[in-house]
Amino acid sequence: MTFRFGRTRFGRTALGALLLSTAGLLPAGHAAAAAPAVTERPSLTSATGSYLAGRFAQRQDDWAAAALFMAHALSADPGDLTLLRRTYLLKLGEGQFDAAIDLAKRLLEQDNDPQMAIALLASDNLARGKLKEAKAMAARMPKEGMAKYIGPLIDTWLAAAEGKTDAALKALEPLSMASGFAALHDLHAGLVLELGGRKDAAGERFARVLDKEAPLRVIQIVGSFYERTGRKDEARKLYESFRAGNPDSLMVEPALKALDEGKAAAPVVSDAKQGLAEALFDLGSAIHHEGAEETALLFGRIALHLRPDLSLARLMIGDIMENRDHHADALVEFQALEKDPVLGWTARLRTAESLARLERTDEAIAAFSALSAERPERTDALIRLGDLYRVAKRYGEAADSYSKALERIGTPEERHWAVLYARAMSYDKVDRWPDAERDLRAALALKPDEAFLLNYLGYSYVDRGLNLEEAKKMIEKAVALRPKDGYIVDSLGWALYRTGDFEGAVEKLERAVELKPTDATINDHLGDAYWRVGRRNEARFQWTRALRTAEEEPQKEDIRAKLDKGLIDPKAAEAAPAKVQ
Repeated sequence: MTFRFGRTRFGRTALGALLLSTAGLLPAGHAAAAAPAVTERPSLTSATGSYLAGRFAQRQDDWAAAALFMAHALSADPGDLTLLRRTYLLKLGEGQFDAAIDLAKRLLEQDNDPQMAIALLASDNLARGKLKEAKAMAARMPKEGMAKYIGPLIDTWLAAAEGKTDAALKALEPLSMASGFAALHDLHAGLVLELGGRKDAAGERFARVLDKEAPLRVIQIVGSFYERTGRKDEARKLYESFRAGNPDSLMVEPALKALDEGKAAAPVVSDAKQGLAEALFDLGSAIHHEGAEETALLFGRIALHLRPDLSLARLMIGDIMENRDHHADALVEFQALEKDPVLGWTARLRTAESLARLERTDEAIAAFSALSAERPERTDALIRLGDLYRVAKRYGEAADSYSKALERIGTPEERHWAVLYARAMSYDKVDRWPDAERDLRAALALKPDEAFLLNYLGYSYVDRGLNLEEAKKMIEKAVALRPKDGYIVDSLGWALYRTGDFEGAVEKLERAVELKPTDATINDHLGDAYWRVGRRNEARFQWTRALRTAEEEPQKEDIRAKLDKGLIDPKAAEAAPAKVQ
């Protein structure tokens, strides 16, 4: 596995060190996966009750409620260090800076490893122009764990705030020696050097972070530097290269337009406060891309405290909230960016997606439709509209949206296979199999080794009794590509069943049930296979399991009939409908 800043790779060692060290920053017992937020919050009647309610809210990933309850519990037991840490991190994660700063000050007196408290307080002092206090705070940073990366970045930008460029570069040096952190080191060395007026040296540093996978932020920083140092042709080449590698992105269009209009580029970082905000965002972005979302959220919050106009940090926070199913909070962040010249289009798409996840379906449809009409050359809003309709089981409208997108595409390229696949699934749901088959074949021509396509088309053929040998080969290839996918293994078992190899079907379907033990269709298939090989009690057991989890009434009726009378004959079984995975 690699560690990435945006899409720029850092080393494997850095990933392990960071993720192991960040574990200590998070509130203990925090849920690994998002759960529904607490909707009814008990009254703050006692410290114990508040603590228990806070723990429950935290496990449910409702940080706002958890912060409220933990703060009340802390007021009754202000000396509890674990409770103090937990409440501080929750307040910071919610962006409640005044409360978080007060708690951070208390942590300094009790905690032996107050990394995030020092990071916040040093940043807050710099934001307030209290450089002496910021340096004194930074000097208290521990030397182990995550602090090995936070400390040098803070020290660097505090030295830069004093105009001490050499001292800043010296403070940054430990990152150059940390496995996997060369790109982050060179990026900030370049920013420090430019701020100190050493443009030639800055250019050398920036050149080191450019590669074909350089993320947007690197492109923005280096491109802006090239524009301001008389290298506009190189800046244009950089922007156009990014656009070529990200053909659906609009994020470099404002820079290209400004170049065409002869407008002067502003520095991305014009003072130390902005530099430290950039550093904390960059570190948070790297962690975010490796899945440590809560820690990334904390860095994003501090970055925004330093620089409220750091749009990419706000977008990251919105994405984290969305991933944690905090759609209302995500919506607030995305709506704040809708007029941003670089991120506005992306933010408006995210806004519509958040509305959809909040089940504000009509508003989401209107938002996607407006975006589609606004930019008739683009397909992203139409595709997302199709996805929305498909999730809502409005398959005819979904197919229409995908068709409009494909009309705009013209001749599909490999990257468009998913649009054909989505339209095929929509056609299939409205009994337009010939159209679905055509799209699946076209998608496979673009992406011949895509397991989901192979599985869907192969299973569809098996279910219809068509092209059985070809279908079996497709599914076998899909299983080879994704051997631990229970749905695909089930498809192979069902293909064997439909071709009369009941013993072979049992073997594959038992494996599929191991991989997906609660899927109704897979349990149902295994029950059928057991019945055919004479294992009647086991068949009824699997059918009973399937009935408990089945959602569609036709499937439930079919299972009840089998529990009542068993399978009458193979032909009847072959004619029975089954759900395409």
